Amino acid sequence: MSKPSLPRRIFSAIWNAITRIRMALSNLLFIVLLVLIYVFYIGGAPEPLPERAALLLNMSGTVVDQRSPVDPLQALLTEPTPMDHEVLLRDVLDAIDYAVDDPAINSLVMELDALVYVGISRTQEIVDALERFRATGKRIIAVGDFYTQDQYLLASQADEIIVHPLGGVALEGYGSYNNYFREALDKLSVSVHVFRAGEHKSAVEPFIRDDMSAAEKLVTGRWLDDLWTQYANTVELRRQLPPGAVDEYVNSFHEHLAAQGGDTAATALAMGMVDKLMTRTQANDYLADVVGASTDEGLYEAIVFERYVARKRPLALTAPQGDRIAVITAQGNILPGEQPPGAIGGDSLGRLIRSTAEEEDVKAIVLRVNSGGGSMFASEIIREQIDYAREQGLPVVVSMGAVAASGGYYIAAPADEIWATPSTLTGSIGVFAVIPTFENLLERLGVHADGVGTTSLAGSLRADRPLNPLLKEAIDSSVQFAYRSFLDLVATEREIPLEDVRELAEGRVWSAGDALAAGLVDRVGTLEEAVASAAELAGVKDYVTDYVELPLSARDQLLKELANRGASLGVIDSFGLSGLVQRLAAPVRDAALELQFLQDPANLYLRCFACPNVR
Repeated sequence: MSKPSLPRRIFSAIWNAITRIRMALSNLLFIVLLVLIYVFYIGGAPEPLPERAALLLNMSGTVVDQRSPVDPLQALLTEPTPMDHEVLLRDVLDAIDYAVDDPAINSLVMELDALVYVGISRTQEIVDALERFRATGKRIIAVGDFYTQDQYLLASQADEIIVHPLGGVALEGYGSYNNYFREALDKLSVSVHVFRAGEHKSAVEPFIRDDMSAAEKLVTGRWLDDLWTQYANTVELRRQLPPGAVDEYVNSFHEHLAAQGGDTAATALAMGMVDKLMTRTQANDYLADVVGASTDEGLYEAIVFERYVARKRPLALTAPQGDRIAVITAQGNILPGEQPPGAIGGDSLGRLIRSTAEEEDVKAIVLRVNSGGGSMFASEIIREQIDYAREQGLPVVVSMGAVAASGGYYIAAPADEIWATPSTLTGSIGVFAVIPTFENLLERLGVHADGVGTTSLAGSLRADRPLNPLLKEAIDSSVQFAYRSFLDLVATEREIPLEDVRELAEGRVWSAGDALAAGLVDRVGTLEEAVASAAELAGVKDYVTDYVELPLSARDQLLKELANRGASLGVIDSFGLSGLVQRLAAPVRDAALELQFLQDPANLYLRCFACPNVR
């Protein structure tokens, strides 16, 4: 037998080496996976909880109703920053409620320096849980280096607020400011064809104006004033400040700061916004005295809420037994098809609602909606499945989060009962379509489009040609039809005369109080109260609240648990330069995401761009 040629032997050696490396890496990854499973699930008894400690609310990142997908390998091997970390609102609420009856927890400490965003709506739900905790006589203390406006609303609910001597409280009020592109589009020779139904449907204004219209300023100013009034009242009531104290702090901040020689912490103390100025060491020693226990490192004894709730609420291996009130979360932009958690897929959410409705022990469904809308087609798919659930005899109750507007309201309207938080923004009943064309820009570059077609509409949707007048007429007709359908839906489901719905619509955004008075919502309260109401509608007294999600495969479930637990073990970096860059780039990122979300097959959208970003 002849000896193989030299090139063949070289190739064979390389191939064998690659094969051995691949097998070694596969075995190594398998061993790592086994180690992770052992560490997370089998690795001995968990560290015992301290006999005396404070519950530590140190939320990092954004508090959400539903987490977005996390890459397990990234969660395990990288250190997340506050900008991309998410905390479940339910974990915060459950941790506080578990601590109410736990004799080992004698106080609650809030460290909020890494909290990026929670929002007034979710804060109000946390405040209710804090009141239940306070009613036991246990103290609540907030400690921080520097409080942002969002952080301070939550911190203000403490019995005592501590801030660093070089820190302060930064309040500025609420505002709604957008970028407008008409002039830029003209300079770029980009033609934007806008179709809308609803005089106040402000989603299209950035494409056709250089500023906010006077009518939109009136509408937006109304709900902004309502939210800011709630913010100020919440702070003043708990802090026992006179009415108007928060506005005085903001509007005359420069004067009060000058009176304190430029010392922001002293200004906050003098204005009654905080109670004590302490360095980190002083604050730690003070909290150690309050808690009555310290660690071996000399830190005050505390258990982080995520670890605490994981111990008190172990991973369920079987489905809950008995009558269930199913809570389904609809958070994010409404998009067609299948979508991951953190977005609302017409097919995926619709399938989840239908499958839940078909389970025998489910007695009612509560749909937690936190969305500014999106695709009309996807919204309709979801609405059909809500109707299906009601046809099965199940009460469907909607609990609105921070925003349930436009498409978010479209999927809420068919419910038997709609609950909103005191600061929910809703309404925005209107429809729009936007189609850009670039024929003028291309002509400036010397590029021309020409040809023939078999019909009067052939090639009408090409972006390099002017929009066909016949197509314009067709799109406008479709938008008007969609708007009438939206109005009819609200009038029928909410039992409001159609003419009254027309007055409420036109794309206007309503605060919870105005929406309640107009009949767009039924009650104002928390998710917990909405669940109790659903149980009452279903006629059940003893029930289990079951948070339902789409079923995962064993592999996906394992990866999800590894990602969640791995992320909780990671060290959260401070903002630093990367955080600053991310914040500066946020407007560009958000604009790009909005373009990505325009996926409706008919280009018809129920979207509220004036509403705050839903997270």
